[in-house]
Order: sequence, then structure tokens, then C-alpha cells
Amino acid sequence: MPEVPPNPAPVVVIQWPDGSTTSAPVGSDWLQAAAAAGVVIPTGCLGGSCGACEIDVNGEVLRACIATVPAGDSAVLQVELAVDPYW
Repeated sequence: MPEVPPNPAPVVVIQWPDGSTTSAPVGSDWLQAAAAAGVVIPTGCLGGSCGACEIDVNGEVLRACIATVPAGDSAVLQVELAVDPYW
């Protein structure tokens, strides 16, 4: 029986804070998706505890260093950088 290749991950469209739009596979790393788009997400601990990398994705706050790109309920994932007065 021939091997069946795995289905590729679905791709979602991401609109970044600078207005640019790219796409990324569902489940991919947020920091890598941002870097591929030329967007810099601030980082601190890279372990999810400091909160320096918080982003707002369609109204949900995520820590980009430990989160992955979700499947979108809408056509586009709208990303904003969270603003922390302590960083």
C-alpha cells in the first residue's frame, strides 16, 4: 500500500500592527511567523513567565514565545502588540 502524505496544516492570514499582511500555517510559532513578516515582537524570558512578548490576537492576549498560530474563526487574525508600562 502506498504511503499517504500527511495533510499540510491549514494556513491563516495574519494582519500585523504595521498594516502588513502575511500567512502562516496553523500551529506555527508566533515568533517565527513574526520574524518571517519582518515584525519584531519584544521578548524577555522566552519561557512565558515575564509577559514581554504578549500580543493581542483578535481580542485574546497570548504570550508569543509559548503560543502557536491558531486556526482563525474569522478570515484574518488581527495582531496587536500588547503594551506593558513596565517594559
